[in-house]
Amino acid sequence: MTYKVEQVEDLKAIDISHLVKESETEGYRFLTRLVNDYEDGTNRFNKPGEALLAVQNDEGEVVAIGGVNQSPFSEDTQVARLQRFYVLDDARRQGVGSLLLKEIVDHSRDAFKEVTVRTESSKADAFYRANGFELDDTASETTHLMKL
Repeated sequence: MTYKVEQVEDLKAIDISHLVKESETEGYRFLTRLVNDYEDGTNRFNKPGEALLAVQNDEGEVVAIGGVNQSPFSEDTQVARLQRFYVLDDARRQGVGSLLLKEIVDHSRDAFKEVTVRTESSKADAFYRANGFELDDTASETTHLMKL
């Protein structure tokens, strides 16, 4: 199976309903917030440096999504926040998450000096550390960061 990563210009133009449903079943509501915030204009990943990216499989199905925003927790516009990062269960452990994260980090290098994220999951902790993030829980809104 091959995967391609593309920047999402219009969230309404792609189908992520299966990701939203699965994430809610797992107890996560951040993809529901992604859809709601996009629809009401709260967050469209359109400030300088920001982007929303999706991974599609050979059939064109979206199997992962994630984005980067200017961090709402920093006054420094060169601090990014990884947001709404989710990989469909069937696509996990196949390099999809790492591929998506690499593309987000590469996109971020021109606009940001660091990327932060917060997770409470031990699996996500292991994933972020395996992909170059450092554990940093000195601030309540951040658990991991990567200097760019």
